[in-house]
Amino acid sequence: MKFSELDLEESVLDALDAMNFHECTPVQEHTIPVILEGKDLIGVAQTGTGKTAAYLLPVLSHLSKGGYPEDAINCVIMSPTRELAQQIDQQMEGFSYFMPVSSVAIYGGNDGIRYEQEKKGLALGTDVVIATPGRLISHINLGNVDLSKVSFFILDEADRMLDMGFYDDIMQIVKYLPKERQTIMFSATMPAKIQQLAQTILRDPVEVKLAVSKPAEKIIQTAYICYEQQKIGIIQSLFKDNFPERIIIFASSKLKVKEVTKALQRLHLNVGEMHSDLDQKQRDHIMHEFKNGRINLLVATDIVARGIDIDDIRLIINYDVPHDNEDYIHRIGRTARANHDGCAITFVSEKEQHKFKLIENFLEKDIYKIPVPEELGEAPIYQPKLWKTGSLSSSSGTSGTKRRTSFFKGKRNSSKKDFRREKS
Repeated sequence: MKFSELDLEESVLDALDAMNFHECTPVQEHTIPVILEGKDLIGVAQTGTGKTAAYLLPVLSHLSKGGYPEDAINCVIMSPTRELAQQIDQQMEGFSYFMPVSSVAIYGGNDGIRYEQEKKGLALGTDVVIATPGRLISHINLGNVDLSKVSFFILDEADRMLDMGFYDDIMQIVKYLPKERQTIMFSATMPAKIQQLAQTILRDPVEVKLAVSKPAEKIIQTAYICYEQQKIGIIQSLFKDNFPERIIIFASSKLKVKEVTKALQRLHLNVGEMHSDLDQKQRDHIMHEFKNGRINLLVATDIVARGIDIDDIRLIINYDVPHDNEDYIHRIGRTARANHDGCAITFVSEKEQHKFKLIENFLEKDIYKIPVPEELGEAPIYQPKLWKTGSLSSSSGTSGTKRRTSFFKGKRNSSKKDFRREKS
């Protein structure tokens, strides 16, 4: 479906045309008409499906018609992270180019000057506020914001907000909103806690659920069936002759991220870490260094898997098997973007075999298993059914070959020193 077929205002269509956007994504096709009708909505769709435009376009279309209070906040968009808030703000700027709609993004980790700018924007009654929960709560507590005239309340990546412990903050913000409002919620998953939140703050919502799409075909997916203690050795083997360029290693917990980072630093790899123990300033610094190539290898929890746009990630390594299919899609979806090729490798320990088999079943294919390098010793046999029942407490054997396989064979980089940590 084309955007021109939807009941959007001309000013919105003009902005889309200027940005060369013509065709709707499935999530946009199914949700924009519902939002234009003024109904509450819960959309279940993964990152990268165009959901930001799915709620921004109809809300901007409503606002451009007029009839909403001037010098008042008419829309609040909640984001779990500063990075996503910034991205929403950027899209907002493009979509609202041909209409007199103002917006301000407020999020933590800024200096006093930024805070004063936020305060001024809120006081002037900007049309759209894009905020992280904690920062908005701070402005509310200081009396900097009036939410009594809000017509649209949007929660983006609601499941991620709840995972990060923002449920109480969200409910506190809701207390300051008028009951007569349109509430829109987008979530990548629909666990019980999201259903509970939806029942609490939405009124007779329309539910739009899109099936999780498969990974892009151009992502080369592989795996190592290995023992837990072999994982660092595999990374060392991968980069024995060729040093990494723009790679993310995902681990299941911040403790594991810290452990893996220290182990890789001992190998003299140029590595940074990203997890919830870092404050916003530290996270911004790490991401800036990573995007600019001064850090080549980023070890991270799933906090990085959504909402951060880095187009030239060469390789994703799942140090642990992701918790579910959708987390797997989110993780490996960080590579092969913007017409780039990409690769994804998953390390599968014995206890993770059944979980990995469920991912293979979802993908409807067997992911190629790279033999564990011979120098690391024997590897487990891939027997996910036995691990499901718990009847297999230990297993060993060859991985099917005795030859060493280097993932980057033939891709030697002559400037090895560029990827080592400086001794200073």
